[in-house]
Amino acid sequence: MIEVENLTKYYGPTRAIENVSFKVEKGEILGLLGPNGAGKTTIMRILTGFFQPTSGKARVANFDVVEEPLEVKKRIGYLPEIPPLYNEMTVSSYLEYVAKLKGIDFKEIKKKVSKTMEMTKISNVEGRIVGRLSRGYKQRVGLAQALLSDPEVLILDEPTIGLDPKQIIEVRELIKSFGGEKTVILSSHILPEVSMTCEKIVIIDKGNVIAVDTQEQLSKRLKRGGEKIFVKIKGQENDIIKQISKIKGIKGLQKELEEDGIVSLSLESEGDKEIREEIFKTVVLNNWILYEMRAEHMSLEEVFLRLTTKEEVEL
Repeated sequence: MIEVENLTKYYGPTRAIENVSFKVEKGEILGLLGPNGAGKTTIMRILTGFFQPTSGKARVANFDVVEEPLEVKKRIGYLPEIPPLYNEMTVSSYLEYVAKLKGIDFKEIKKKVSKTMEMTKISNVEGRIVGRLSRGYKQRVGLAQALLSDPEVLILDEPTIGLDPKQIIEVRELIKSFGGEKTVILSSHILPEVSMTCEKIVIIDKGNVIAVDTQEQLSKRLKRGGEKIFVKIKGQENDIIKQISKIKGIKGLQKELEEDGIVSLSLESEGDKEIREEIFKTVVLNNWILYEMRAEHMSLEEVFLRLTTKEEVEL
């Protein structure tokens, strides 16, 4: 649905992005992450036709963003970081105006505006002046204008900025509901939001793509020294630590917590050795009770910090 190939953009002598390449499949939700000034907004503006690249190509729904910009814009709903609002208009009149600009059939405008306001939870302020709304409501009006034409592609720059926790959850669930139907690219500084919303992540640093994958795969590729396993076992603490530490393939063991006879351990395997089966066998042989066993994955914050520091990581 979206193909970016060797995209480069210079502002005079200043490089914003260089040789950026990635793909977004139809119905996929992709998170665009990077420190401030990394080039995220530049990529979004090129994809939406606001900027032309210095070199490279970008296609949306098989249309070239430079050669066929109008066809691209027909298929995109765009929410920039600062929503494009007219503060002197009412919410409903503003959305009706945007609907006309987008070429929506005159007979369908009222219906489309009503449906979009309901979807973004702004029906209760449809008669209010936009300039008098709270920041959170303004953000949702901006999201509504992006959704008005029911676009195939949504490009959202910081879509939850200014929203309260309840509104953030509502917008997150709305974006997730588009998965499989709309293709979504979103940029956010709120890493947990990206982690809970996006299927794939592109991490950009200093204008270059440094990783493209799911959070789980990035976490696995960044692990050093083997997999980490967290277990909760009920039994005698000394016996549990003694027997578990004897399992071949365990190179690290750390006690996390003991409560009501339940011992929590964080274990690290050697290399790519699988230790979960042996842990289970040991629990059964000793008549302990296994309450929990799971692999510990890096959080998105850990992945992001690892990849955007000077520490060299082989990917």
